[in-house]
Amino acid sequence: MTDVLGVTLPQTWSASRLKHVTSLLNRGSAPKYVEKGAVRAISQAANQPGRLDWTRTRFHDFTGDPSKLRGYLLPGDVLINSTGTGTLGRVGYFQGAHDGIPCMADTHVTVARTLPSRVIPRFLYHWLSSQPFQDYIFAALVVGATNQIELNGDRLGDAPIPVPPLPEQRRIADFLDAEIARSTVLSALLERFSKDVNERETALLARTVNAGANTVGETLPQGWRWVPLMHLTEPLRPIMYGIVLPGPNVEHGIPIIKGGDVAANRLRADQLNRTTPEIESRYVRSRLCGGDIVIAIRGSVGEIAVVPDELTDANLTQDAARISVGPGVNRAWLQAVISSPLVTSQIEARITGATIKGINIGDLKRILIPCPPTSEQQALSTRLKRDLDLHHMLRKKVEDHTKVLTERRRALLTAAVTGQIDVTTARGVQVQ
Repeated sequence: MTDVLGVTLPQTWSASRLKHVTSLLNRGSAPKYVEKGAVRAISQAANQPGRLDWTRTRFHDFTGDPSKLRGYLLPGDVLINSTGTGTLGRVGYFQGAHDGIPCMADTHVTVARTLPSRVIPRFLYHWLSSQPFQDYIFAALVVGATNQIELNGDRLGDAPIPVPPLPEQRRIADFLDAEIARSTVLSALLERFSKDVNERETALLARTVNAGANTVGETLPQGWRWVPLMHLTEPLRPIMYGIVLPGPNVEHGIPIIKGGDVAANRLRADQLNRTTPEIESRYVRSRLCGGDIVIAIRGSVGEIAVVPDELTDANLTQDAARISVGPGVNRAWLQAVISSPLVTSQIEARITGATIKGINIGDLKRILIPCPPTSEQQALSTRLKRDLDLHHMLRKKVEDHTKVLTERRRALLTAAVTGQIDVTTARGVQVQ
């Protein structure tokens, strides 16, 4: 019996090292980029799973025979992203340029070209994409630290690969190509459905909390009026940001909410950084109460959340602002209207900054809100909650289906390339 990465292979299979089944296993050339050239350079950004994103390719300044270039690509070459957190290990497949222009890999991409007598390219692509090999990359093949990590070429060459008989490799590759194509279609349908739900929610917010108004200053229904946001808050707790220099995180300090915490839905005491009571005591005016609305004003500008009761007496940094809910204002309605397109478009129009984008507190205070009478706010928020809950349920179902689809695809891929299923009889197989 032969084992590869802890998996026992079928008796008719063998195993080898990657360098023994490839005629080429090297990174490409450093491009000299030009606006238009005779050779396309394939970067990590362009190398996507199973395909190339041609919009992300650029041209290399070169004259002469492109086949002499290090990293010159032939149809059937497998491409492995070889540097950087977040991209390292991504595997793609080169089938030729869509416009016939010669292509090469750059120095951040490794080209694996198989020996046709040992391994067919699509089988290698699927093996390198499988979960066991992806786990092996980060367990044994990566060198460096933080964002400077890269694949070690010698270790990659010694990496194991199962080697079924060539006819079986073709059957496995054909089976996985078909299954992955089917899975990709389903994923696209789920993504389209999710986009439709989001668009319907946006339209619902515009119709309900904006009374159909498309622009600021438009005529509103009888009893409605345009009100600056600052006039909908508690008079003694105005819109404001918090601690400018909170210092390092301390274990038993006062929780502080940053703009990124709002965007990442981290408004829980155990998820937040903390500052010292001495620093926080200088910012009493920006303390929070349960039910306050917080909004990111730096970075993820416009993201909002409601402060839970457990964070009463917590504070903010300068990246987030507090919006207290004033007398006669329905909290659920105000949260919904701030999330509506009419208000978010006002916020986006006031964002400044290049590297770090943000909105000035004074500008935030003057955002105009289409405000119905108090009696209508409750009715609107109740009806809106029912509809938004439905949209949330639909999004959750899409997320659940997408997760199941991804897990099944991963399990099916691993089972096929390690011989755990017979692909000739595997249609409709239940893979755990």
